[in-house]
Amino acid sequence: MSVARFWRKQPSRYNLIGTQCSKCKSLYFPPRELCRKCKSSKLAPHQFKGAGKIVSYTVIRVPPTGFELLTPYVIAIVQLEEGPRLTTQIADCDIEKVSIGDKVQLAFRKISEDGKTGAIYYGYKFKCVHPHLKEMQKKS
Repeated sequence: MSVARFWRKQPSRYNLIGTQCSKCKSLYFPPRELCRKCKSSKLAPHQFKGAGKIVSYTVIRVPPTGFELLTPYVIAIVQLEEGPRLTTQIADCDIEKVSIGDKVQLAFRKISEDGKTGAIYYGYKFKCVHPHLKEMQKKS
């Protein structure tokens, strides 16, 4: 992706900003210019909370070119609390313990870097939220 195109997409990449239809209140991520349900073109920016759950996932062990150093890693379909689903990488978790239904939270992470320009690309990934970790932290 070119640096200029990447910068244009920053609001949705950095802040999980989608759109909401002003007419029927449907929510979309990534942002859309036309509502799929009522066909209205009156959509406004919507800030998603960044909380959701895993509805499907896979562990990538044989990566595409350029991702060899990252394996193994988890790619998942996450359903946000507000409804939309998105495909994302799951970070900060034990890949052998990831399962459907796990709660996840938005995390800001390095996505890649362009060796030619030196640009480092950041964006969203999701991290696992483990209730037992919160309980352990409360006890200490």
